[in-house]
Amino acid sequence: MSQSELDFGKLFQENENAKPKPESRLTARLGRQDLECGQSLEEVEVAYETWGELNQHKSNAILVCHALTGDSHCTGWWANMVGPGRPIDTDRYFVICSNSLGGCQGSTGPASLAQDGKKYGTRFPHITVGDMVNVQARLLDHLGIERLLCVAGGSMGGMQAIEWSVRFPSRVQVCFATAACARHNAMQIGFNETARQAIMRDPDWQAGNYQGEGPINGLAVSRMIGHLTFLSEESFALKFGRRLQDRATLSFQFETDFQVESYLNYQGDKFSTRFDANSMLYITKAIDYFDRQDLLGASCEFLFVSYSSDWIYPSSQSEELHQMAQQARCASRHLCIDLPFGHDSFLLDGEFQGSALTQVLSRNSG
Repeated sequence: MSQSELDFGKLFQENENAKPKPESRLTARLGRQDLECGQSLEEVEVAYETWGELNQHKSNAILVCHALTGDSHCTGWWANMVGPGRPIDTDRYFVICSNSLGGCQGSTGPASLAQDGKKYGTRFPHITVGDMVNVQARLLDHLGIERLLCVAGGSMGGMQAIEWSVRFPSRVQVCFATAACARHNAMQIGFNETARQAIMRDPDWQAGNYQGEGPINGLAVSRMIGHLTFLSEESFALKFGRRLQDRATLSFQFETDFQVESYLNYQGDKFSTRFDANSMLYITKAIDYFDRQDLLGASCEFLFVSYSSDWIYPSSQSEELHQMAQQARCASRHLCIDLPFGHDSFLLDGEFQGSALTQVLSRNSG
């Protein structure tokens, strides 16, 4: 795909359909959940959505796992991949997507009420990607689904898919992990810690026990840091360059001069109205803790996808996963796709990764 064919305005525009609709979101109460940190939650609720119909043999279920700040509405945030006629075809497959443990879109997290009727805040126990997967497995038990045709996800969602393949090998036929890794490197951890510090150094964080809006300024800066890692130098240059925002000359003040400044401020402010600051702390820590040393014990077919312009989750990390799958004697493919959108490519690309996934799913569907 050439740069001249790219429509950045269309690709990056706000998508109202990406927001979960209250009428379509379901909730499962799963009871007590023991956690890998040694603590437990007395009552776990999971918000989830489903699309399509489960076939007679219950062999067409696909679990979609969301990225860091996602939610259960995968037909919105992954509209190029999930929906009628899409690679994860909701006319053909029964698709499930849940808000992860620790989230703030209906599943139990730091903003949820504890047994004493008060928000957990930082009393919420630390969680891991493994804990997220264990809760998803219990949700599938609740839904009566014993085996998945595929577990799919990008970024943090890809980590969950990878963990599924080893933790529950008998339940997974295909693992699709895009723009993911086996473990964070020092730079990835460093970006997450910087984002966490932006929240914790906001006076309104109040050691995590805030009421009302909380540390919205710190959370906005945290999101701005994230957006810098989501895109690539090329996509920033093509989308913004050095163009000025609503002015003809420089202000020579600490005002918004450049379009890229306006974009980052807007994204940060918008995010602070929909996400919980403590959830950001807990979930980024969970993915920093994730450390998958091998894929031994897995028995599924793997598809790993990476993008040439993704500098925060580079292709070398997907190649490492591919080699780990081969060492585990699993069928595996690593596809590196040349697109300029950086880490966001996995959300925007439906054509190339979609074609690869369609082939794998067709080969594994009975």
